[in-house]
Amino acid sequence: MKGDLFSSEHVVQPAAQPGMSVENAKCIRYTVSGDMYARQGAMVAYRGDLKFERKGQGVGGMLKRAVTGEGLPLMAVRGQGEAWFAHEAQNCFIVEVEPGDQFTVNGRNVLCFDASLAYEIKTVKGSGIAGGGLFNSVFTGQGRLGLVCEGNPLVIPVSAQAPVYVDTDAVVGWTAQLQTSLHRSQSIGSMLRGGSGEAVQLMLQGEGYVVVRPSEVTPQKAQQH
Repeated sequence: MKGDLFSSEHVVQPAAQPGMSVENAKCIRYTVSGDMYARQGAMVAYRGDLKFERKGQGVGGMLKRAVTGEGLPLMAVRGQGEAWFAHEAQNCFIVEVEPGDQFTVNGRNVLCFDASLAYEIKTVKGSGIAGGGLFNSVFTGQGRLGLVCEGNPLVIPVSAQAPVYVDTDAVVGWTAQLQTSLHRSQSIGSMLRGGSGEAVQLMLQGEGYVVVRPSEVTPQKAQQH
């Protein structure tokens, strides 16, 4: 076969390393040897001897399944082989979590991760609203975490002298040493007079980074998830 479709740009090459890697801007490749976890339904192709199983069904399992947000469960992938993961053609990125690190991420942005990572569901401190994910996932340990984002994310440094305010529907995640609280930027009167309507943001203070996607979750999009 000939043509641009069959050029080296599109044809999958042998894996350069075990575990997780970015196949292209819209897809993550995972060379599996043992166990790993992924957002259920995110597998677009695989080869080899792999089994896909729903994550635990018990009470604790249901909480952990909520890691992907909006009721989307996780699946375990076990065996020997290769699998490719994607979600709605969103851009894919990999975060390297090292011992002592802690990365808080919105569940809707989780695509896949190493079994060596520990995770738990935590309430976002200072948030009394559900917007942007009242419950976020906190990853610790050592391993790789695959994320998806609509568009190219903004990674904004946060310092003690310069806190950052983010739309709760646009935030993807943040690093360990940041403290969160709600910030009200406008009065109701200002909004009624034609203000931006961004009445409440998540304020992050401390030393670290916050990751923001260049779009908000629309009501229609939230229903699809």
